[in-house]
Amino acid sequence: MNESIRRALSTVIDPELRLPITELGMVGQAEIIDGVAQAVIKLTVVGCPAANRIEADVVAALAGISGVTETAVTMTVMSAEERAELKDKLRAGKPIRSNPFDKDTLTRVFLIGSGKGGVGKSSITANLAVALAAQGKRVGLIDADIFGFSIPGQLGLGAAGDTVKPTRIDDLILPPVAYDVKVISIGMFLDGNKPVAWRGPMLHRAVEQFLLDVHWGDLDFLLVDLPPGTGDIAISLGQLLPTAKTIVVTTPQMAAAEVAERSGSVGLQTGQKVFGVIENMAWLELADGTKMELFGTGGGQEVANRLSTLQGSPVSVLGQVPISVPLREGSDAGKPVVAETPNDPAASAIERIANLMAADQLGLAGKKLKLSV
Repeated sequence: MNESIRRALSTVIDPELRLPITELGMVGQAEIIDGVAQAVIKLTVVGCPAANRIEADVVAALAGISGVTETAVTMTVMSAEERAELKDKLRAGKPIRSNPFDKDTLTRVFLIGSGKGGVGKSSITANLAVALAAQGKRVGLIDADIFGFSIPGQLGLGAAGDTVKPTRIDDLILPPVAYDVKVISIGMFLDGNKPVAWRGPMLHRAVEQFLLDVHWGDLDFLLVDLPPGTGDIAISLGQLLPTAKTIVVTTPQMAAAEVAERSGSVGLQTGQKVFGVIENMAWLELADGTKMELFGTGGGQEVANRLSTLQGSPVSVLGQVPISVPLREGSDAGKPVVAETPNDPAASAIERIANLMAADQLGLAGKKLKLSV
C-alpha cells in the first residue's frame, strides 16, 4: 500500500469498533495513479449501518493527500476468512464467550439501581455515562432493565420497537455508539414495542449475553442500569461482575428511602461495595431562587446512613439532583442534558457526581496487568 494512502486512511475510524480501518484489515488494494487515489474498502458485513459514513471519511482522507486530484473508492465486504481474522484480533487471544469484566478487569464497573421505579434512575445513568465519555473516558452502558428498558431512547438510539440494531460479525455483537458511549439493550433485539415476558433462566442468559457476546473493547467504565428492586437480574449481575460497586438512586421522600435501602443491601449480599447514594428530584428551584422541596428532605442521607451501618464503612451522598425540565425534555428527546444543556443545575450536579466516579481508583492488588515487554 502506498505510504501516503496508509497514513491518510489510518485517520479513518470505524464508528462501531472505534479503531482505524487500517488496523482492522478493512483496506484492500490502494494506490495513486496519475493523481487518482484508488482504494478498496472491505466492510465487516453486508448492510453495515456505518457504510456511508466510512465511505465519506475515506473519500475525505484520500482527497487530502498532496497531489491527489480525484478519488475512486470501491466498497465491498470481507470474506469469511477475513472476518475470522478480525474476530481473533478483537478478542485479543481471549477464548470465545469469555467475561471481559471478571475479577482481573481493569474496567471500573458501577451497578446503578433503585428500590422502586419512577425515581429517575435511567435518566441519571444515561447522563452519567455521557458525562464520563465527555471527559475522554471509554464508556460502556448496559441497559439491564429488561422489562422497562429506556436507555436507547434516552441516548437518541430510537424509541421502543424502533431502536438502532447492533451489527453482528457472525457471533460477535457490536454495540451501537451514542455520545461516544457504547450501548446495549434488549430493546435493540425486539420487533415492535412488545413486552418481555421472561422468567429467571432467560433473564440470566440475556444479561450474560450482554457481557460475553458483545465486543466492548477496552473500557475505562462500564455502567449498568439495573431494574428497580432486588430480583434475578441484580443477583446475576452481582455474580458476573465481581469488581462492581453499587450506586443507589432515591428521592428525598422517606418512603422511597426505605425501599432504596434494599437495592443497596442486595449488592452487599453478592459482594458489591456501595459506592454512594444519589438523591434525585431533590427540590424545584423557583423563579425567585427559593427551593421548593416537593418530596420532602433527608431521604438520600437516610439511605446513606442505613447502608453505612449495613456495610460497616461510610457511604456518602454523592450528590443531589434538582427537578429539571431540561433533564426531562432531554431524556424524552434522546438528548442528554449534560451534553445539550450543560449549564442546567441538574446537569451540573450530574457532572460533579461523574467527577467523583472518575476519581475513584480501582484496586490493582492481585490483578493480572496487561503488560508487554
